[in-house]
Amino acid sequence: MDSAIDAPALNGLLCYCRAGFEPELAGELTERAALAGFAGYARTERNTGHVLFVCDDADRLSRALPWSTLIFARQKLRLFADLQGLDPRDRITPMLAALPEDIRFGELVMEHPDSDAGKPMSGLARSLGNALRPALRKAGVLTKEDNPRLQRLHVCLLDGDHAMLASSEPEDSSPWPLGIPRLRAQADAPSRSALKLEEALLVLLDERERTTMSHDGMRAADLGAAPGGWTWVLMRKGLRVQAIDNGPMQGQLLDSGRIEHLRADGFTWQPSQPLDWMVCDMVEQPRRVAERMATWFREGWCRHAVFNLKLPMKKRWQETQLCLELFAQQAEKPLTIRAKQLYHDREEITVFATSKRI
Repeated sequence: MDSAIDAPALNGLLCYCRAGFEPELAGELTERAALAGFAGYARTERNTGHVLFVCDDADRLSRALPWSTLIFARQKLRLFADLQGLDPRDRITPMLAALPEDIRFGELVMEHPDSDAGKPMSGLARSLGNALRPALRKAGVLTKEDNPRLQRLHVCLLDGDHAMLASSEPEDSSPWPLGIPRLRAQADAPSRSALKLEEALLVLLDERERTTMSHDGMRAADLGAAPGGWTWVLMRKGLRVQAIDNGPMQGQLLDSGRIEHLRADGFTWQPSQPLDWMVCDMVEQPRRVAERMATWFREGWCRHAVFNLKLPMKKRWQETQLCLELFAQQAEKPLTIRAKQLYHDREEITVFATSKRI
């Protein structure tokens, strides 16, 4: 009998990540699962763009590790089948046979890892999805119209004959396929780094927080601002920005009347009065950045912040833990802290922090 149909069900979490950061995600999942009292192990290969964490009770583990708290995971899914040896003439039959009997899904998401090996699967994923949706609806396991309140069914194609089937809870997963928001670079943006801040505000804050925490008339500082990508994002949201950098800013930014360019060192400059926001994307040792960010909150110079921590080439998960702990300790006040490695990040993570109770 076909090996895909006989393949044993797997119980675990399937998480997507930036290609090359599989060891960091595997380390994070392993350590955090152990701290939560769950035994298990990570299965992965470097540059595949995903990690599988195998455990006995994926449902309980998933609840213990909310997606919003995972730093290196773009997406978190509950895996229930690993189908290998699929017959290209009929991939749908074994997929239908592998579906849980007690779940009705509200949406089908066809995916492939964001990796060199996974990207060529995009065309097959699209065509297979077009054939699979009506089959799922006919079988009664997918609603006739997309229902955002129900679990999503994810089919991740690793190869033409290899697919993983998983599910996600809408309130505990990324809403975007592969966990990647679709953002477009704007022609008038001073640099592509603007996309990093736009993604950070979209991923690390919910809609209510974005509305209440950033609105017209608020004041902000952008440390290491040149040429002005992050300043541009804040200005477009109606904030008045002090752009701190010894380097030049894009000329048309200053024409807005909302930006004051101060030629100063972002590590030594401090505001004359408390600000609503501080953002920082300076290229510097992550511990030094974490300490300076903590000073801003300890001294009450800002209420909210988004900053990047540039990671070393080795022991990146350990350095991430150290920097976030250092930041939290030296701030010397209760903070809400969220961190993610975003799609537009590279060798870095992005941190959102606020002194506001959430």
